[in-house]
Amino acid sequence: MKRIIWCAFLIGIAGAPLQLQAQDRDTGFLNRTVTVDGATHRYQVYVPRDYDPDVAWPVILFLHGAGERGDDGIIQTEVGLGRALRRWPERYPAIVVLPQAPTETLWQGEIADVAMAALDQTVAEYRTDATRTYLTGLSMGGNGSWYLGYHHADRFAAVAPICGFVSTLGSFDGGFSSAADPHAEVASHLAETPVWIFHGESDTVVSVEESRKMHAALQAVDAPVRYTELPGTGHNSWDAAYRVARLRRVALRAGEAMTGSAGCGGWPTRCPLES
Repeated sequence: MKRIIWCAFLIGIAGAPLQLQAQDRDTGFLNRTVTVDGATHRYQVYVPRDYDPDVAWPVILFLHGAGERGDDGIIQTEVGLGRALRRWPERYPAIVVLPQAPTETLWQGEIADVAMAALDQTVAEYRTDATRTYLTGLSMGGNGSWYLGYHHADRFAAVAPICGFVSTLGSFDGGFSSAADPHAEVASHLAETPVWIFHGESDTVVSVEESRKMHAALQAVDAPVRYTELPGTGHNSWDAAYRVARLRRVALRAGEAMTGSAGCGGWPTRCPLES
């Protein structure tokens, strides 16, 4: 079992600096490019205002949904975690990597490699904590979270897919079609990785059954998993999910979660989301 600290859902910011001096370095949303197999891709890095290079910072890799695909390198910052960063920057003391998938692609194969390359480049540019690297995404990015989590389980301290899928949905190949049971296949690679799944009960774009099946598959391998299903919520479950940073107490240990300890020492069963 990995000894991992997971803080405030996907943020993993327990122990992150709270009061630091301003640095002579650009902060906020910054334009970056990364080249993979000869093709250059734009992405953004969010750097907290009080970033201090003498401190190892948590890192979050955020994967956007289908509506933010393109090549402008910006639109992926306007939905989901990027929107939350603009509204509540003080709640996210972490460096955030926001790659962008080209039109008509998914977070699989070469484009998954682009996301990882952007993460690697960010880790090389800033001082970060390799034990607090987190993965999250919404919708198509939720699928990408399952995909990258499956292929790079040893890289991430925790994974938080939001309204994601692993089955093939219409023209969207889940990336695991060769497996007899895609959900069980993904779970087999994430048995020791903390996972927090979010999904809207009334989602008509990606069936809530996708997350229910992944939750059950992870439970079957005794993985440290939590599932939050939002009653009456449609496809946009990400706004509510990223408000989870309002949890009052946030430090979670994967080992404690596995023992089922009560309150915020394990999975936060007594740490409700605040409005």
